[in-house]
Amino acid sequence: MATVLDMAKVTSKGQVTVPASVRGAIGIHEGDKILFVQEDDGRVSLYGSNMQVLKAAQDAFSGAADEAGLESIDDVAALVKDFRTGSAT
Repeated sequence: MATVLDMAKVTSKGQVTVPASVRGAIGIHEGDKILFVQEDDGRVSLYGSNMQVLKAAQDAFSGAADEAGLESIDDVAALVKDFRTGSAT
């Protein structure tokens, strides 16, 4: 379910002050870049650029665990151990 965090007013110059509650929710700080992304359903989402980078990384690795045959945290730990000892292929 969607939650309304706050509301902002657009100035005559098209500027908007991002409310503190929204800045906190998406983790943006002074000097950060903000991305406005139009979703497939027409909605526009607001992301701090750092969050967008994280999302892109998550999307890039989506399915990688399945492809590697990793089914549990124990499988991941074993892979890390193998990698560290040089026995990973």
